Amino acid sequence: MTPRIAVVAATHNRAFRLSLLLDALRAQSLAHEEFEVIVIDDGSADATPQLLADAERAGDLNLRVLRREPSRGPATARNLGWRAARAPLIAFTDDDCRPAPGWLHAYLAAADSDPGVVLQGLVLKDPEQMAALNPFAHTFEVRGRDEGFATANMLYPRALLERLGGFDESFIGLEAGEDTDLGWRALEAGARIEFLPEALVHHGIVPVGAIARLRSATRWTSTVRNYPRHPGMRKVKGVFWRHNHWELFRFLVAVALPHWLGPLRLYLAAPYVKHLTDRRTGPLLAPYLLAVDLAEVIAIVRGGIRYRVFVL
Repeated sequence: MTPRIAVVAATHNRAFRLSLLLDALRAQSLAHEEFEVIVIDDGSADATPQLLADAERAGDLNLRVLRREPSRGPATARNLGWRAARAPLIAFTDDDCRPAPGWLHAYLAAADSDPGVVLQGLVLKDPEQMAALNPFAHTFEVRGRDEGFATANMLYPRALLERLGGFDESFIGLEAGEDTDLGWRALEAGARIEFLPEALVHHGIVPVGAIARLRSATRWTSTVRNYPRHPGMRKVKGVFWRHNHWELFRFLVAVALPHWLGPLRLYLAAPYVKHLTDRRTGPLLAPYLLAVDLAEVIAIVRGGIRYRVFVL
């Protein structure tokens, strides 16, 4: 029996997180014979190979494991995955995510009623991991149509992926933006991308530490290449890559203004000051949060110089 839908996930050195993903796929309300799971081990050096070998032997998922050595990053791994799938629909998620039980059922129902559509699902913080939420943890949410088109929760028709050639494998290693690029190429090819809140994925809350979070803020340079590639991004996002970059810009202008413009300075600075003194972080972490945002802006400006586009 040919599966109706395939789940494709790339993984690298996240054995514990991957085990939660596999458990969530075992708990899907869709009958197991109706979906296949393709996991691409992108050069993991932890317990991931053993975990996946055990999962294959268990036989409680229609699971196929592929391995790349050495690692080349998620774009190459995901291309390997969807090309190995048999199903006509490809649902992407990540190895730090847990799809809700009705995830695949919701995607299939929507795709059956509107053939050819690309679907983006709801991504919320994992409610079972809220105790780990702190300023030094990584998590991610998509609460509405988002033009980043993150593979945490996206569904593409296989025929469209074949027409587009899949992900751009020039995004290598930790370079980010390959999922955004694919979504925009789909739009430019005439595809419709609809938001489907019923297709829910919970994103993990991953403790990374203060230094690692600061370092990760510098990795966004490669995403800027999508601006000249896809002019429509400028219309959607404007000059500022992220909304709090706009708030940071206002704050810096307020700091530079003379003191006699007190009311104007307060008006400009207030949104970002609120961000810096959020109840969850408190005012003592304000210098650290400012450093993270400045590192991120510098990474984006560096990308703007590299790819000859003005973006902050």
